[in-house]
Amino acid sequence: MSELFTPEHLGAVAVTASICALLVMAARREPGTWTDWFSRALALVLVLNEVSWWIVSWRSGLWNVTGYLPLQLCSAATFVAAAALLWRRPFLVELTWFWGVAGTLQAILTPDLVQHFPDYWFVQYYLGHGGIVLAALFLTLGLGLRPRPGAAVRAFLATLAVTAVIGLADLVTGGNYMYLRRPPPGPTLLDLMGPWPWYIAGSTLLAAVFFLALEVPFRVGRRTP
Repeated sequence: MSELFTPEHLGAVAVTASICALLVMAARREPGTWTDWFSRALALVLVLNEVSWWIVSWRSGLWNVTGYLPLQLCSAATFVAAAALLWRRPFLVELTWFWGVAGTLQAILTPDLVQHFPDYWFVQYYLGHGGIVLAALFLTLGLGLRPRPGAAVRAFLATLAVTAVIGLADLVTGGNYMYLRRPPPGPTLLDLMGPWPWYIAGSTLLAAVFFLALEVPFRVGRRTP
């Protein structure tokens, strides 16, 4: 079971927050070609970090279809964030923002992780999840790529579609991707939403609220020409 708010956990959160803050401020104060190079480098790190997880789990004899397919929402967010960093398409940026801040950030604050630093799995977890959050903040707050009106609804519908596909994969593989069949072993926000399947309905409603709340700052701060 994961231990929350230990010095190790708080240290990882602090490092992630500091890197995000520094790079967002740098992009706002000193925009330039370096942001393009950094975006490409971060996209490469995200993809290589995810692929390394597949390779290491396979070589360690851990890989199986019930737990090691790239069917968690954060796995999808990894590739969406990498694509957004490379091509900066509005819908990709929007998905990165909502998935990164509403979903992946929560995974950093309440990690489903038993390994400790400097174990590979510890570093891989925080590098991957922290990289998604960094991409979300860098693209929107750093580079000023604002989600368009209605972005929250589009992202929510996309999330429901991805969840439906992963739910079917859970039925086929017997896995528990996105915790659709049972809650994670460690403490998370799902603990506040009751037993299965009620926490699925509760988390869906909470996601809708988070998504709407994450669009509000971009609408309130928008100036009409």
